[in-house]
This record gives sequence, C-alpha cells and structure tokens, in this order.
Amino acid sequence: LVVAFASHHHGSALENLGPRLMQALGAHTLIGCTGESIIGAAREVEQEPALSVWTACMPGTKITPFSVHSEPGADDHAVFSGLPPVGDRAQASILIVADPFTFPMDQYVALLNRELPGVPAVGGMASGGMGPGQNLLFHAGGLQASGALGVVLEGGIEVTTIVSQGCRPVGKPWVATACQDYLVQKLGGRPALDVLVETLESLEVRDKELFQRHPFIGLAFDPSKSSFEHGDFLVRAILGIQAKEKSFVVAEGMRKGMTVQFLVRDARSASEDFARLLSNHRLADSGNSGALLFSCNGRGTRMFAKADHDVACVKSSVGRDLPVAGFFALGEIGPVSGRNYLHGHTASMALFRPRE
Repeated sequence: LVVAFASHHHGSALENLGPRLMQALGAHTLIGCTGESIIGAAREVEQEPALSVWTACMPGTKITPFSVHSEPGADDHAVFSGLPPVGDRAQASILIVADPFTFPMDQYVALLNRELPGVPAVGGMASGGMGPGQNLLFHAGGLQASGALGVVLEGGIEVTTIVSQGCRPVGKPWVATACQDYLVQKLGGRPALDVLVETLESLEVRDKELFQRHPFIGLAFDPSKSSFEHGDFLVRAILGIQAKEKSFVVAEGMRKGMTVQFLVRDARSASEDFARLLSNHRLADSGNSGALLFSCNGRGTRMFAKADHDVACVKSSVGRDLPVAGFFALGEIGPVSGRNYLHGHTASMALFRPRE
C-alpha cells in the first residue's frame, strides 16, 4: 500500500503522481490527496511545498481500493454509488479521503454506521482548494477531482484508531428535555438559550472568551454518568441561536433525553487530550509499524505555540522511529465510541501493527 499527500504547489505534476509512484515502487494499491499542509516523518510543513509518501508491506492482508461518488437525492439526502467492499467485518478497517465540496461525508459515515456497523473508518477531507474541482484525489491510474477514494484492509494488519476532539467541559451537564433535529429547545426543563447564557456568565474570563469565540457542546455517550471528562462526548459546534424561541442550533441531530455539556477548546486542552489518549492506549513498544495522521487545518501553528505539535505527540508517545504521514484536513474522519463521524478541529490517527 502507498499513501501520498501533496501540496498544491506541485501543479500539473500531480496529474501523474499516482502512476509514477506505482511504477517506481512496484506497488499494489495507492491512494492520497492534496492538502494545504503536509505531515511527514517528524514535520508538519504548513502552507509550503511538500510531498509525503508512506509505504507499507502488509503480509496476509487483503487490500481493496474503492471509489465512491454521490448524486443529489430527495430531501437533501445524497445517493451514493456504493459501499466499501468489506468482506470480514470483524477484521476490516477503512481508509478514506474525499473532496469536501462534492462529497457529503457526514451522510456517508452515517451510511457506513448503518450498513457496516463496527467497521472503523479513518481519514480526512482534502484541503487547500477553494471550490469544486480544486482538490485532487490520487489513485494508481491518475487522479479525480470529486467524490471519495479509499481502501479496505482485512486480515494480517490491525488498525488502531485514535480521535482527539480536544475540548474540556465547562459548567455542568444538562439533560435535553425538548429538541427537534438540530435545534435544542429546552435543557433541564428550562429554555435552552437561558441555560447557555447563564453558563457563559458563570465562566472565568479566559473561558468566557473561548466560549464566545467558538462555543461547543458535547453529546454524552453514557448518560448514566454524573460527571464528565475529556473523551466522554461527541463534540459539535453551536452554530447559532433563535432568540424568539430561546433555543440554539448545533451541528448534530439531537434526541430528547440526551445528556449534554458545554465545552471550550484551546491549545492546552487540545494538547492534553491528544497526549492523554495516546498514553491511555499504551502504544509504545507494542509492535507498531506505522501511522497515518489527519489533523484539522485549524491546528498546527494556528493553535499551538510550536510547529509540528501533533506529529511530535505521536512520536514521543508511540516511538520516534515510527513512519508517520498525513495532512491538514478540512474535516477529519474517525470513530468515537464505536461509531464513525466527520469531525472538525480534531486529530484523527490510524496506527498499524501486525494482528496478534
């Protein structure tokens, strides 16, 4: 398997990148895409020319490439050209990259959850382009400028996924007592907007600034818990308010009875969350072979004081000699609590090692 990520600086040379790599390496399968910033070895090359090529020999592993396109359907629901060709769900993992302007990944991961439950999907949305046709996806025969590309891995290689959403709780948890789709109407029997404003006013100055700039809400996976920490939520942005109805809109469908928690994100919380997840998985010295890292294009030096933050975390936790490649994505794909999601401001990683 060859995975390649390249910045747009390489221009027309990208048209033949896939075939040239296949010929030079004698590879079986290739996928990749363009990114505004590229990760390779121990570096995150931000908004400068870069190419990262990651190769893996996977004995006993079936590697099956696939391509997916979508067409508009009824009620804003897309119609997809197919599912990844998964055989044995118990031993399968999916790597996937896609164009954010032509492929509704949020709907596709929902389809994967329904049709291929338990199969993890990890990857990212190509970045650097400003509209349809500007981001490129690489395959063995050339490239495509829309849809999604991926590979299914089954058999000898085990893929461990880590998704760091990087937020911390503020205020207290609430139960959604009235909601409709993406609209949160009542929390704990009170108007949702009143609860949001009350929480905002109770925060210390720094947290108040963070919440005003980028408000987030977490949807709890285990509603029976009375207190929550990093990783207990699916993190989603608060998109806006409806003042007359005293409600607010979030970027995820809501259900009555959900436990929710207001969240903030900053460099410290993002760094601590990623380091904690890497540590909890006890990944060092466990036969790791390589990793692919998909970091949000809002991370890097836009979030952290030092460059190369995410890849440095991986190297220090998993192994400094570990081959790592990736890119800064316009949306990151990865499983949380057993279900696949499209995330934002996240670091999503696939770690490869021989299956025991």
